[in-house]
Amino acid sequence: MGFPTNPFSLLFLFMVLFTNLELTPLAESATDYTALVYKGCAEQALSDPNAGQALSALFGSLVSQSTKAKFFKTTSGTGQTSITGLFQCRGDLSTSDCYNCVNKLPQMSDKLCGKSIASRIQLYGCYILYEVAGFAQISGMKMLYKTCSATNVAGSGFEERRDTAFSSMESGMVSGHGFYATSYESVYVLGQCEGDVGDADCSECVKSAVQRAQVECGSSISGQIYLHKCFISYSYYPNGVPRRSSSDSSSSSSSGTRQTTGKTVAIIVGGAAALGFVVICMLFARNLMKKDDDF
Repeated sequence: MGFPTNPFSLLFLFMVLFTNLELTPLAESATDYTALVYKGCAEQALSDPNAGQALSALFGSLVSQSTKAKFFKTTSGTGQTSITGLFQCRGDLSTSDCYNCVNKLPQMSDKLCGKSIASRIQLYGCYILYEVAGFAQISGMKMLYKTCSATNVAGSGFEERRDTAFSSMESGMVSGHGFYATSYESVYVLGQCEGDVGDADCSECVKSAVQRAQVECGSSISGQIYLHKCFISYSYYPNGVPRRSSSDSSSSSSSGTRQTTGKTVAIIVGGAAALGFVVICMLFARNLMKKDDDF
């Protein structure tokens, strides 16, 4: 079946196409800061009802403090039923995003770990940790979780660029007081230590995490290493590191981008519609002239 040349047929087809056209906004890709990274749950459950009440009070206190701080540590209960816990948000999260992140943690902890005597729930933007009095302590350098992309960077020079970015991050951790993010030649790196870790211990923790990333992830395009007292992440962007801003300004920027995109698409579609209408009018006129010549 050929394409219709009759101007009335073209007009009908044109109207059908543009009447049924649905403008779909461009998909936005961003890591959800409330997405789960990993969980750690003790096998033993709380047996004392008073400990359960202390845990509920602890969660309430942590969530409340997340409206004004990005790190907070406290103890709830007394004696053998006392529970110490803390939360920490990523250093580049806004206050509102920190609260939104932490607010999800108590329910997630209860769902994923139940009423265990110790729990750690790590999201992309924050984490919560609690343990009962007398719970066995672990080294701050102990690796809790790692993830390395299955995609490797082709060619040479990537690991050198990444390691240069790591060195810059290590140097900035002290001046950043436990949080630092930077980029070098398309490699974005970020590091953070637990809020109560001193500068010297933080530096050692981050250095240990970097060494693990170099060994564990090799030439992977991205990776994350979580130790007990610190974590680091890196990502390679072949087309350049995207501009980063605070979550609030990012949200505003995204909204503006969506509006601009919508206007641009509308202009393009409107232009196409006008052009199509002109073409149909020309075909219609030519058809009339052809009929006149036939007489």
